[in-house]
Amino acid sequence: MQHEEQLQAILSNLKIKQLNDMQLAALETVKNTDNTLLLSATGSGKTLAFLLPLLGMLDKENLESQAIIIVPSRELAMQIELVFKQMQTGFKVTCCYGGHKREIEENNLIQPPALLIGTPGRLADHIRRGSITAQSITTLILDEFDKTLELGFTEEVEFIISSLPNIKKRILTSATNSAEIPVFVGFEPATTLNFLTGAEEKEMPVEIKLVRSDDKDKIETLFRLLCFVGQGNRSSIVFCNHRESVERCSERLKEHGIVTEFYHGAMEQYERDSALNKFRNGTTDVLITTDLAARGLDIPHIRNIIHYHMPGNEAIFTHRNGRTARMDASGTAILILSEDEYVPAYVAEEVQEMTLPEEAVIPKQPEWVTVFIAAGKKDKINKVDIVGFLSHKANLKKEEIGLIDVKDFSSFVAIRKSKANQALQHIREEKIKNKKVKIEIAK
Repeated sequence: MQHEEQLQAILSNLKIKQLNDMQLAALETVKNTDNTLLLSATGSGKTLAFLLPLLGMLDKENLESQAIIIVPSRELAMQIELVFKQMQTGFKVTCCYGGHKREIEENNLIQPPALLIGTPGRLADHIRRGSITAQSITTLILDEFDKTLELGFTEEVEFIISSLPNIKKRILTSATNSAEIPVFVGFEPATTLNFLTGAEEKEMPVEIKLVRSDDKDKIETLFRLLCFVGQGNRSSIVFCNHRESVERCSERLKEHGIVTEFYHGAMEQYERDSALNKFRNGTTDVLITTDLAARGLDIPHIRNIIHYHMPGNEAIFTHRNGRTARMDASGTAILILSEDEYVPAYVAEEVQEMTLPEEAVIPKQPEWVTVFIAAGKKDKINKVDIVGFLSHKANLKKEEIGLIDVKDFSSFVAIRKSKANQALQHIREEKIKNKKVKIEIAK
């Protein structure tokens, strides 16, 4: 059990006056239970709810790694590491995630940390290389485990858990009550602490974050931010207040190696259709836009809304943020503020300040490219026709053809970038529905 003096010292370090009901319940339950499922809304303080009881299980005399926290994103890993360091416990912690040099982590692991925090892929890599003393770990925490499974990390998580033979305590946290816990987690029986009100499951809240920029231009900060949040092909919409700014940001980011598209009201309809299709089908993960895109766009799985310029009022801010956290997915809105800018009064939510890594690692290039076909519904062309045409004439397999959007007089289709040039050569002189039409990479 935490000594009252130690607990008060930790809360003082974190500038927290007292624990909330959920944190108090977790502190008591984890101590007395082998398996704890903690359900609570995003932003409710789950990190402290599992770090405090974890601290009571760490032994200062033990020089091996004792606990591991698996998270779905490097941003979350760094956030938990920051909180743990602010607690000033005296225990060593190491954070492991993709996007920077593995050798740095390996050097930190030579002297085993009491606590390991990391993303599934990087932790699994270290275990395979023998960098982590897996035998000594007795506490497993899966934070936002539903999101971890949703993002396709099941195989890596199963490997990690199978490599930890001496787990005695398991803690799983989630902001929803919908995910099924896989058998390999070894979570039966378990005690559930459910602090969800029900509203959270209907509409995922948007997490509000803040990045400070040293200069008024902010483009270098935007670049570093997109490098940070864009790992793993996470999609982002960047909002600017002016058309000129939209095009300038897009051009500057392309010079830095970021694949982007821009979208605003002065563009021709074909250009707007092309930009939105490229963003929707994964040809680009970054859309730079004005508030034209704040309403009416139905694009699922947008992870980040970035306010390069702050909007003029709360209504626009709300509409911008409404592009994310849709269809039961979580989302983040990030404000980029220069030194003379401040968080507007209408932002009532708690705003967490982000610290960007010094080293900017450009995200992996998208695997798709968009092909434009100058024929559509009015030409009696449909999606089935296009799939058949590309399968038979371009020799493309089903998995090499992505999203298809058929307009009245044109169509856009995503195909694997690695197959694009060869496919276009095959179909350059071919007819679709007995009609010769223009087919090219969408501009």
